[in-house]
Amino acid sequence: MPYLRSAIRWGSDFILRAHTSPTTLYTQVGDGYSDHNCWMRPEDMNTQRTLYKITSDSPGTEAAADAAAALASASIVFKNVNSSYSITLLTASQSLFAFADSYRGSYQGSCPFYCSYTGYQDELLWAAAWLHKATENSQYLTYLSNNQGWSQAVSEFSWDNKFAGAQTLLTKEYVSGVTNMAKFKRDADSFICSIMPASGTTQVPTTPGGLLYTRDAANMQYASSASLILVTYSKTLSSAGIHGVQCDSQYFSNEQIRAFAKSQVDYILGKNPKGMSYMVGYGSKFAMQVHHRGASIPSMRVHPTRVGCNEGFSTWYSRSSPNPNIHVGAIVGGPDSNDQFNDVRSDSSHLEPATYMNAAFVGACAAAMLTDLQLSLHNNQTTFIRQY
Repeated sequence: MPYLRSAIRWGSDFILRAHTSPTTLYTQVGDGYSDHNCWMRPEDMNTQRTLYKITSDSPGTEAAADAAAALASASIVFKNVNSSYSITLLTASQSLFAFADSYRGSYQGSCPFYCSYTGYQDELLWAAAWLHKATENSQYLTYLSNNQGWSQAVSEFSWDNKFAGAQTLLTKEYVSGVTNMAKFKRDADSFICSIMPASGTTQVPTTPGGLLYTRDAANMQYASSASLILVTYSKTLSSAGIHGVQCDSQYFSNEQIRAFAKSQVDYILGKNPKGMSYMVGYGSKFAMQVHHRGASIPSMRVHPTRVGCNEGFSTWYSRSSPNPNIHVGAIVGGPDSNDQFNDVRSDSSHLEPATYMNAAFVGACAAAMLTDLQLSLHNNQTTFIRQY
């Protein structure tokens, strides 16, 4: 747990430092275009570290609300181990939420990279849901109730679309007796039905090997995030004595939902037609040409001479040999819709790693491990009873 808290604190400290006033949040360091035009180790980078920010005059509700949600959730982690830090996080979260809600304007209008394509209403619901969970303050439930019309039935949970996450959190309120949260549960059920194969209302196809396939670029983010929602939602239903979800004419038990989520984790880790782990460094077969600057150029210890912007492309990016550094733990974009995977560094859609792929996978993987443990215990108990 100390290691986990340390990792969370690294991110929350960054957000705290970026929130320099009640109506200012720095959202990006560095120019994405000039950075993408260079293939360099981070130690060699000399491109401009341009700063981008949102303010009351140039708002970005999505970014401010997302930061608020992150700090609110982090405050829960530290509540019982470092109460003063937890309060600091919660205070900043409330400030960011007030900024996001008071100065509404889409980040689409002021962003340089990772713009919003789904609007800011999902992030406002997401932030309010986490703030309610962190504070138990009824004002956030009132806000959510008043704005539940924003909630939409969706088929993805991603860095841009937070509806399914908010709906999953708020379903817990509904099953706990807050009956005016019913729309959130209906929309969460709809998400489950849009993901589960052969539900009658399935919207996301699977590859022949069984991987959820939302879109071609960086698809593993959608498979891992959907898995996290599936296991979390089924756990919420089970704790409330609800045994599953009715989808059209097809009923899925919580066990079936968790089993499908686990199949996605298993696929990512190597149980797929290629027999390949899409987590770098895990298993005996994994991506060797990860689309990553630091991984594809020798370390400073091995190659102390500076590697320039263009030299990185001509000498290292275009090489057909494996990367000199193994980016252990990184999840790459994954295979195409037919489970095919071409391990070529230039194919960023399938070889580029990203934090938004790993982040959700951690929770989904933990749940899959727990499922395996519970199944093992059940089988052992059954064997013991039979022997007895």
